Amino acid sequence: MRAVILAGGRGTRLRPYTITLPKPLVPVGEHPILSIILNQLKAAGVLHVTLAVNHMAELVMSYFGNGDKFGLTIEYSREDMPLGTVGPLTLIDDLPDNFIVMNGDILTDLNYKDLYDAHISSGAALTVATYEREVLVDFGVLKVDCKSRLVQHFWEKPKYDFTVSMGIYVFNKSVLQRVPATQPYGFDDLVLGMLRANEPIQAYRCGSYWLDLGRPDDYERANQDIAVIPAFKPFQI
Repeated sequence: MRAVILAGGRGTRLRPYTITLPKPLVPVGEHPILSIILNQLKAAGVLHVTLAVNHMAELVMSYFGNGDKFGLTIEYSREDMPLGTVGPLTLIDDLPDNFIVMNGDILTDLNYKDLYDAHISSGAALTVATYEREVLVDFGVLKVDCKSRLVQHFWEKPKYDFTVSMGIYVFNKSVLQRVPATQPYGFDDLVLGMLRANEPIQAYRCGSYWLDLGRPDDYERANQDIAVIPAFKPFQI
């Protein structure tokens, strides 16, 4: 299996941790988050990884090298300008028919092999790994009639359940025909375009553990969880 990891973001939401380090090198436990991801991918059968880099690219490339210490072949695709979350894929010439695409800041015990196999079995051009996320609103929420301005309902700090994208996907190479070269193009652009064209998108549900290390509170939780969740123990070397 082949994987592309998007590792070029500035990590502005995770400051101050990302002031001096690129986000993929921010440690979770004793190791950079991207090291944990690479070990998981290797265990799932991935042999070849391309890191799409931009911000502080030299540090990322220096740390991970050619992938020998992970038992992987690691190559790099460097953007001259920000291309969004899908645009960087157009810079990679040797992608296979199907490949994993993911963000480089995700802590999860997702079974990547099962995800990949489910994508192949579905025949879809795009599979999105999803997670059921509970969101707490820290305010009293009102439903107000737009004409009379009368309050119709009230919820005190309600909780809502959403199916969210984990930032992990499997692409069929045919999807890249939609992506304009040398222009910023995001995952939202891709999904909305496919939906408008009535092209099927497969959802793969992960029911176990997922954290996007986008905010300091999520990062702090990840450092607590890494020590107690069995799936991550092999990576605490």
